[in-house]
Amino acid sequence: MLAWNRSLGRSGILALLAGLLWCCLAGMAMAHASLTGAVPPDGAVMGAPPKTLSLSFSEPVSPLVLKLIRPDGQATALDDFILRDTTLDITTPDGLGAGTHVLTWRVVSEDGHPVAGSTIFSIGAPSKGPQAEGAPIDWPLRSALWLARIAMYVGLFFGIGGVFVTRWLTPGETPRLARAATLLGLVATALSLGLQGLDALGAPLAALFDPAVWKAGFATSFGATVVVLSAGFCLAVAAARSGSAALGRAASLMALLAGSGALALSGHASAAAPQWLTRPAVFVHAITIAIWIGALLPLAAALRGDPDVGRQALGRFFRLIPLCVALLVLAGLLLAAIQVRDPAALLSTAYGKVLLAKGALLAVLFGVVALNRWILTGPAAEGDCKAVRRLRKSIAVEILIVVAVLAAASAWRFTPPPRALAVTAAQPASVHIHADKAMAQVAITPGHAGPVAISAVVLSPDFSPLAAKDVTFVLSNAQAGIEPMRRKAALQADGTWLASDVVVPLAGQWQLRIDILISDFELLRLQDAITLRP
Repeated sequence: MLAWNRSLGRSGILALLAGLLWCCLAGMAMAHASLTGAVPPDGAVMGAPPKTLSLSFSEPVSPLVLKLIRPDGQATALDDFILRDTTLDITTPDGLGAGTHVLTWRVVSEDGHPVAGSTIFSIGAPSKGPQAEGAPIDWPLRSALWLARIAMYVGLFFGIGGVFVTRWLTPGETPRLARAATLLGLVATALSLGLQGLDALGAPLAALFDPAVWKAGFATSFGATVVVLSAGFCLAVAAARSGSAALGRAASLMALLAGSGALALSGHASAAAPQWLTRPAVFVHAITIAIWIGALLPLAAALRGDPDVGRQALGRFFRLIPLCVALLVLAGLLLAAIQVRDPAALLSTAYGKVLLAKGALLAVLFGVVALNRWILTGPAAEGDCKAVRRLRKSIAVEILIVVAVLAAASAWRFTPPPRALAVTAAQPASVHIHADKAMAQVAITPGHAGPVAISAVVLSPDFSPLAAKDVTFVLSNAQAGIEPMRRKAALQADGTWLASDVVVPLAGQWQLRIDILISDFELLRLQDAITLRP
């Protein structure tokens, strides 16, 4: 009995000590200050800059660092504040613009422990964050690619197109300029293969003669374009030199089909869906351009020669040109609609701006064509020498405008279409975090700065679902000076933990922590870095 009493006494003492220890630990935990409120509220979207900023804590605190991260990523120190018991009133800095702002803070609680965090608010609407600096542009290589693309187009449309028109519409020899354009296009097309390899490998222009560069260029989809287009140029050269009318016509037709088809084998437009529609549209667009533009040099040559031949050429050309222009415009509008999708992208993307520039040049070109068709062609066909001279000058102006259009179209080589940008922007950023007691597959959708949704599948080490009472996502960006931002997740029917309507204010690398509450006494933490696009 005595032994039992002693045992009971020892157990009571141990229980008392454990209780005291628990109270002390609980008291220490409660001593850490926590944020109880903010003005503006965390995640708020307002129509105008807030008149005041304030942070309320569970106990009095001493501020260490107060900063406001603006939408452009610039940090403003908040030195003008008043501490009223547990509330910190902060003077709003001047010049707050539209977009998402981050109020980040680090304070010391009464127990001497630092506590940090961040809240966000948006003026007008949440912003997508500033654009990250891209890789430096290799301007010599980019210039070489652009010039080679222009020369390739000149060879296709003035060269191959000119040979075809000479053989089928304007009897006589192929103009020297058309022949020269064909040879220029052949050289430019071959050179473009090496330049494509340099671009694919990220190598400088000095590495052009490295065999690996040419192999890399050929391995891209542009390699098929180079092969088929080169065959078209060779056929055009043969057609221009052939003494047989039948063989010349056949070779020129094959060259025109090969050259136009080559453009449908690679490039932004040919890669767009649905390809059963876009590839034929590219082919029709190219072949109508080649017939229209290809006729300019032979037509100018015919007007300088025999008047009867010139009148016949004018008649054939202007009977054919309305159909070519109609098909050209129809195919062009179809491709533009597929590539741009949203009309707002015409002003917000480089691709759209190039399209607008090309459209403006085409409008001027169509005006010149209308002038030729409705004012100059009739008198010129009747033998009016003055009208013939004016028509020749007008054709020269057409040629210059066409070259400008081709230069603008060549710039598309460096501007991904809005269609592709939208697909890229919608892709999520993801990371797999693995630890001894838990793992998580996390996705941030879309994977760029701005409004996002964070989802996670939380698993046990054996890949079975992990039963959790609560999950919290914590985002921080020390490089940008942004302290942790906490967002509670809700359990979905499919077992995924989701935090929607989260705003990530800046692009770049963020630290993502997942706090997984298993029970009242067990908290697991997983942490890793995740990068968000601009």
